Amino acid sequence: MTPDAVAVAVMIILLFPMGYFTLASPAFLLVRLDIQPVAQLLRGMFNAHFLVMRVAALIGSVALLLDGRLLAAVGVGIIAALAIWGRRWFMRRVDDQLSAGNAGDADAPRRLRRLHWSGMLANAVLLVALLAGIPYIAASA
Repeated sequence: MTPDAVAVAVMIILLFPMGYFTLASPAFLLVRLDIQPVAQLLRGMFNAHFLVMRVAALIGSVALLLDGRLLAAVGVGIIAALAIWGRRWFMRRVDDQLSAGNAGDADAPRRLRRLHWSGMLANAVLLVALLAGIPYIAASA
């Protein structure tokens, strides 16, 4: 693969899970999060998203590093670090709200909804940054 092809392939591989999450997560805005199976499904979607982004970004970062694109590798590595750290932070808070809801806290679904919005916003910001960086990463080395 040419250097440009490697960079473009890495960006496309990262775009797929981010794009899927962007399309799938707003569906949860149409349902109430005090319904336990719905809240668990939301949790599972976030968990899977963080895991897929971690793997894709780590592989992409290594591929860019081996291709000699240090700056791009660092940028994708930051996405990997955010997925690794963000999963731990985010899932802990989601689990706290699920436990609070099970314990009878009437505000837990509202706080879970806020987490949902913040997760969608964070994904959107990363997606825009990734899309904005494609012309620079795909340019000849």
